[in-house]
Amino acid sequence: MITITSKKFGKTKDGKDVTAFEMSNSNGMVVKILNFGGVVQSIVVQDKNGNPTDVCLGYDDVASYENGTCFYGEIVGRYANRIGGACFSLEGKKYQLQKSPGENNHVHGVFGKRLFDATIDGENLILKYLSPDMEEGYPGNLKTEVCYRLTEDNSLEISYKATTDATTIVNLTNHCYFNLNGQGSPTILNHKVQLNCSYFTEYNDDFSQSGKITSVENTPLDFRKEQTIGSRFNDNYRQFRICTGYDHNMIIDGKENELKLVGSCKSDDTGICLKVFTTEPAIQFYSGNYMAYDPVPHGKNGMHYPKNSGFCMEAQHYPDSINHPNFTNTILKLGEVYTQKTIYKFSK
Repeated sequence: MITITSKKFGKTKDGKDVTAFEMSNSNGMVVKILNFGGVVQSIVVQDKNGNPTDVCLGYDDVASYENGTCFYGEIVGRYANRIGGACFSLEGKKYQLQKSPGENNHVHGVFGKRLFDATIDGENLILKYLSPDMEEGYPGNLKTEVCYRLTEDNSLEISYKATTDATTIVNLTNHCYFNLNGQGSPTILNHKVQLNCSYFTEYNDDFSQSGKITSVENTPLDFRKEQTIGSRFNDNYRQFRICTGYDHNMIIDGKENELKLVGSCKSDDTGICLKVFTTEPAIQFYSGNYMAYDPVPHGKNGMHYPKNSGFCMEAQHYPDSINHPNFTNTILKLGEVYTQKTIYKFSK
């Protein structure tokens, strides 16, 4: 039986209450979701010895989520990943977005810093946010609904829906960081990963997309056969030098809009295995290369999160699609409905 309870988590800097919703199943899996940013604040599963283990990185207070720069567990939007030059043209009009600190690009957006309206509907937690016309420079009033659901087979299901009153672009995902050794463990480089991804999209030197779709063959990005994250981490490979590790849009083998297995990640230390499924055409596979630059000094329980102590598998459309006609379509028009579903399934 799935249960959902709620309690106060704190207040935002402008005095608004933040609520934590705790979802539990009969196997001892417990997931905590905040209505601030739709944050996945913790995921507790049992390891191979039956010990409860929190495999999700994050913070213990609202102020840290407000001030942090790593997007721990947040819903990101309106557009996940980067938009090159922080601008795009749509229906003959150019739109200038806010540039992210230290970049010439727009990265992720502000959804993770917004308070969502939350309701419990049976075994579902529904979060809603209305992004007003021209927020961060995006056209159209975008109504976003995100549904979190915990199942008895230890899956966290995240379903997204969005509508607009004017043509816009949208690309939503969740930015959960995982460490299957347990949050606060110093590295994920010993995790074993397998990805059903035969191609990726290349970066330019400034982190913008080149528009090239490239085979993973004979590159460190080839996880079609299982290998540890750290096995080729020191390869002298241009795409690595640009982002100091893995931070790449990996194209998933299979059809878009059909639920498919992305791949898996496993820790031999705990025996915990994560499988990821999504309807999206790609994931951003990220090895936590910039975690040490977070202005918030500590994660949960006072833990320090050094570089490469968490990884992400962010289901998404391709970055900067609006500026590359050969990439997947991210345009949403009046009368259309954007949908996406991603499942994080845990086992031991």
